[in-house]
Amino acid sequence: MTDTDVPLQIQFKQLDEAFLAQPYLPIASRIKLLKQIKTRLIENEQALVAATSKDFGYRTSFDTVLGDLLPTVKTISDIIKRLPKWSRNEKRAVGISLWPSNAHIQYQPKGVVGVIAPWNYPIQLSLVPVISALAAGNRVMLKVSEFTPHTNQVIKSIMTDELALHCVVVEGDAQVAANFCDIPFAHLLFTGSTSVGRKVMQAASKHLTPVTLELGGKSPVVILDDVNIKMAAKTLLFGKLNNAGQICVAPDYVFVPKKLEHQLVLQLCELYKKVYKQGVEGKNLTSIISDAQYQRLKSYLHDAEQKGAQLFSPLDDDQHDDLKHRMGLHLITQVNDDMQVMKDEIFGPLLPIMTYETEQQVIDYINHSSQPLALYIFGHDKEQIKRVSQSIRSGTLAINDLLMQVTADQLPFGGIGESGMGNYHGIEGFKTFSHARNTLVSGKFNPRTHLLLKQNKWLIKILKWMYLRP
Repeated sequence: MTDTDVPLQIQFKQLDEAFLAQPYLPIASRIKLLKQIKTRLIENEQALVAATSKDFGYRTSFDTVLGDLLPTVKTISDIIKRLPKWSRNEKRAVGISLWPSNAHIQYQPKGVVGVIAPWNYPIQLSLVPVISALAAGNRVMLKVSEFTPHTNQVIKSIMTDELALHCVVVEGDAQVAANFCDIPFAHLLFTGSTSVGRKVMQAASKHLTPVTLELGGKSPVVILDDVNIKMAAKTLLFGKLNNAGQICVAPDYVFVPKKLEHQLVLQLCELYKKVYKQGVEGKNLTSIISDAQYQRLKSYLHDAEQKGAQLFSPLDDDQHDDLKHRMGLHLITQVNDDMQVMKDEIFGPLLPIMTYETEQQVIDYINHSSQPLALYIFGHDKEQIKRVSQSIRSGTLAINDLLMQVTADQLPFGGIGESGMGNYHGIEGFKTFSHARNTLVSGKFNPRTHLLLKQNKWLIKILKWMYLRP
């Protein structure tokens, strides 16, 4: 069923018929599928490390194991542990007016779910939505990225045998992705850019397919004036250089008090020279996924410099490798909104640094931009942190940390506004891919029906006394 020669509509029809033949897969069967995926992921660790490295040109084992494979396996383990509880009927109160009936919510599988995965984390962002959908009892069609062909082959080898009856892996280019969106899925999840997300939503609307959009945007870092600047710089460097900055929740730009700007630049440069002392020649720096993405980042640097920005490269040499599309950290100060680096999501190791005088200045700037997928605040004044965090809307929030909010299994993950729509991860993932069915249960003894049928005046008086009073 993973044969790319089989038309998408036929693959969908086969999965849909299989779902209709068994519309409620037992919890034990779902757990069995999840355990199979977990086992095969662990068995294929080295194959996945090698495959992702080939796809990126070079990708560190750290970025694949710690950033891609481990979160996926950890998610499976957590779902296996909690799924029996999640799947139970959820009791709800009905009130005296519906006595003696009782009510609950029953979580039903939706049907065939479509998942469109990106290239930047080709294991985690492909399989975690799939795992959530399977846990909810659905069948799945997974469209993997055409930019990660080697990783795709390993994922296809994992989704064989019994798993292939529940999850079909689809490969192909942008046209295949467009055709994929035209399928009448029970639910569609897309991870990628905001511009493509709009097209996905438009295509899904033809079938009234509910969508979950995991997008991106420019996630800001706000550094408060009571911060330990060295610790903040350490965390910032990790967040910006992890996967070479090719992360939807990577810090996109930094707001720092004007008096701390020089210290921040200095600390980032010093730390970079210690950790990435060989620059692009080092084995601890992941490559930019393609030459096209690499050239895009270089154009941002050129554009910023032409428009008056000051560029800081921690190393004099080994900052670029045009042949292998590798790029080291670049700090950009004196930026303005006319620069392309401040308009587009960066998705690379470039870090614009902006200064501010007042807290309100920061709040106003961020709120007049698109709502980010992540907001990061560094500082220790609880009242100030509270004011800033409550004044700015964002999909996720981390305080004195970067990226890690995504790895918390029990926290929902999703954006707001142009950074996304809907949530998954944890129980929110299970609920996203389930239909919460309103269920009212009445027994043999039900005088309410008799009284309603006769339009009983005393019943109406009682109800009015209970509910129609100030």
